[in-house]
Amino acid sequence: MTNKTHDIAVIGAGPAGLTAAIYAARGKYDILIIEKAVVGGTALMIDNLENYPGFPEGTKGYELAMKMEAQAKKFGAAFISDDAQNIKKENGIFKITCSSSSYLVRTVVIATGSKPVKLGVPGEEKLIGKGISWCATCDGAFFRNQPIAVVGGGNSALHEAIYLTRFASEVFVIHRRNEFRASPYLQDRLKTNPKIHLVLGSVVEKVIGEQKLEKIVIKKVADGSISELNVSGLFEAVGNTPNTGFCKDVLKLDEKGCIITDDSLESSEPGIFAVGDVRTTKLRQVATAVGDGAYVAAGLEKYLSK
Repeated sequence: MTNKTHDIAVIGAGPAGLTAAIYAARGKYDILIIEKAVVGGTALMIDNLENYPGFPEGTKGYELAMKMEAQAKKFGAAFISDDAQNIKKENGIFKITCSSSSYLVRTVVIATGSKPVKLGVPGEEKLIGKGISWCATCDGAFFRNQPIAVVGGGNSALHEAIYLTRFASEVFVIHRRNEFRASPYLQDRLKTNPKIHLVLGSVVEKVIGEQKLEKIVIKKVADGSISELNVSGLFEAVGNTPNTGFCKDVLKLDEKGCIITDDSLESSEPGIFAVGDVRTTKLRQVATAVGDGAYVAAGLEKYLSK
């Protein structure tokens, strides 16, 4: 641990965290960005971000993240590769203990996002990485000319399914309800794609395979009838869990484990703020994450000015 006390630590380098760092660093604050994995967060999974303002033809998630990273560095933000374990406040200063070191800061912005929810069905754990995935842009190319399935009914699931038609021979979209909750635009694209087959009112009961995924067992919600689908890949998009394990004993969380914030995006602990998917919010988009990152700058400045 160094003895230096930084103005702000941003934990997480997705769109929300990067934007917070850009705004704060531009304001001449001393910024640390702590990221345990790869800069960009879940934005890296987006092949074509079509609804982000200023890109009428869309933009790749990783390209946007790279530009944000370069912008944060341009204004002086320092990037640290480390995994936050806990946060403690001592004499008005926060101590962030990570896997490799500890850091002293005056304020904290938590932007750790969320992780995908697993189906929790028999056979799933054994076949992760052997046909089961949560990232179409990462793994889609492994399934060229093979049948695959996508589970989920929201925007993420439909985005994944549409993208995967570039590689797969056919894509089965499995959803427990008879209607999707995704945007009408995505639903139209889904229903007009000849490679996509809808399996509605159904859930995955089991996945089968030895060295790789071979088939999935499907159950109809209405009558409990069972059927099988022979697929080489299964992409799960049934929701996310916030990454708040390291701070759950410090901050107030909602019933889903998201950080509760006030109008300035400050948490229950003064001096700790939360932005993006990790906080309680009604909409989780790259644009809203960036909005959080910009908005939190005012709260940080007000707190630090004290």
